[in-house]
Amino acid sequence: MQSLVSRSRLALVAGLLASAGTAHAQLDPHAITTAVPILTLSPDARASGMGEAGVATSPDANSAYFNPGKLGFQQYKYGASLSYSPWLRNITDDMSLSYLSGYAKVGQRSAFGASLMYFDLGNIDYRDGQNLPNGNFNPKEYALTVSYGLQLTDNFGIGASARYIRSNLIGAIGSSDAKPGQSVAVDLGAYYSKDVTIGTGLYNLAFGGTISNIGNKMTYSDPQNPSFLPTQLKLGTAITREIDQYNKITLAFDATKLLVPSPYYEDGVSQNDPRIKALNTERNNQPIIGAIFSSFSDARGGFKEELREINLSTGLEYNYNDLLYARGGYFYEAPDKGDRQYVSLGLGVRYQVFGIDGTYLVPTGNNSQNNPLAQTIRVSLHFNLNKLADAFDENGAGGTSGEVPSN
Repeated sequence: MQSLVSRSRLALVAGLLASAGTAHAQLDPHAITTAVPILTLSPDARASGMGEAGVATSPDANSAYFNPGKLGFQQYKYGASLSYSPWLRNITDDMSLSYLSGYAKVGQRSAFGASLMYFDLGNIDYRDGQNLPNGNFNPKEYALTVSYGLQLTDNFGIGASARYIRSNLIGAIGSSDAKPGQSVAVDLGAYYSKDVTIGTGLYNLAFGGTISNIGNKMTYSDPQNPSFLPTQLKLGTAITREIDQYNKITLAFDATKLLVPSPYYEDGVSQNDPRIKALNTERNNQPIIGAIFSSFSDARGGFKEELREINLSTGLEYNYNDLLYARGGYFYEAPDKGDRQYVSLGLGVRYQVFGIDGTYLVPTGNNSQNNPLAQTIRVSLHFNLNKLADAFDENGAGGTSGEVPSN
């Protein structure tokens, strides 16, 4: 039994590594693959509960991951969050994603943030040809990020992040000439939030946009064939309706597109065909900035396929008295572009300086019965200290973050 477990885990990690390689290495020739795909998944339970929508939701301790432009709108002097998610629970029991983040305000209009994302793929026990123990290895990935956000006006802010990324998966396949992948990247973000009265109702309208993971390609073993980071464009909006002094509801929507080359393919022709491989290698060797611009028009199926490369996230958050929260959301990725489709359900509580959120994912779509995301849970803890002056609150973070008590 141990041998079977070890071999299946080895196959799993090898598959993850393949997905971080070139486009022709993937199983579905239409899907886009990159290095360190874990960077594209929301690590916290609040956004996960809203279908991963987060670029325009109100600020909290995890804001810098989704949009560093929100950092300057924080309403507390200090904030921190710790998130944890067991990963691929249908496959293994020792993989996990952890995320630690925090911020500190500098004056009333700017803030610094920092975070650590850590992806542990568990322990792998090797076996030789006679099924005897042959060592073990613990593959892992992590990203260390520092951020800065500035509120330029009462309603508009910008921000930037710098990130160091290390992906140590190669030991899992025992390649003697392989090494851990390393890269540095930056994020750029903007955020707009304004309170408006429509009819007799009070609303907050927020808009956000980010370009994340703009950085050098990652190399594991073949310097001539590096892998793009998951550079992505994310645009979103969030509308908050204040029903009365105790009840608020927020509707959020994000659209996300990877800004890396689409794979070249021809129906009925193997991706291992030398001509197809050469064309994909040429695409993979594009400069980073050139690949960003060409990613809007390089899909083999034209404009219709470009649209299928956009992932959609939508979520709803109900807030009772800034104390209790209920969330629901939906994430959609086209079947031929990865086929991640799931409903998310979440609950949250805030009390004084402490808060906790939880989320549960329910896969849908064609492979819902055997989807590795089934039974995925995320839990986040929040801590907020030293609420800023009420005068600043009125001009600060619009919407309802769930971390700011009512005035």
